[in-house]
Amino acid sequence: MTMTNILLAFLAGGAIASTVQIFIDKTNLTPARLLVFLVSFGVFLYAVGAYEPLFEIFGCGVSVPLIGFGATIARGVKEAIDSTGALGILTGGLTAGAAGITLSLMIGLGFSLAGHGKRRNIPKIRR
Repeated sequence: MTMTNILLAFLAGGAIASTVQIFIDKTNLTPARLLVFLVSFGVFLYAVGAYEPLFEIFGCGVSVPLIGFGATIARGVKEAIDSTGALGILTGGLTAGAAGITLSLMIGLGFSLAGHGKRRNIPKIRR
């Protein structure tokens, strides 16, 4: 890995994050809608054959954001359809994304168990 690779990944990831932040600040789009858009955009880029060339140039700058997750799901669906037929439409995305989904759940569980949350005194509503 060269310094050029690191710089290109940083620029690509930064451009994606900056663009999303601008949309959050300047439009009424919610972060949840933008996240769905990024995953869908990754699926679209993979479907038209543009994701792999972008990955070759920018590396983890395009694979770590949600665009990469969308491309992973699309790749899994394509491979599952090729091997099992139409059933792959339902199973391929989950199989391909299982590692990332499981890791996210495990990290979230770890943080929730490690956190020291305080019980809040919420006043009762008087009627």
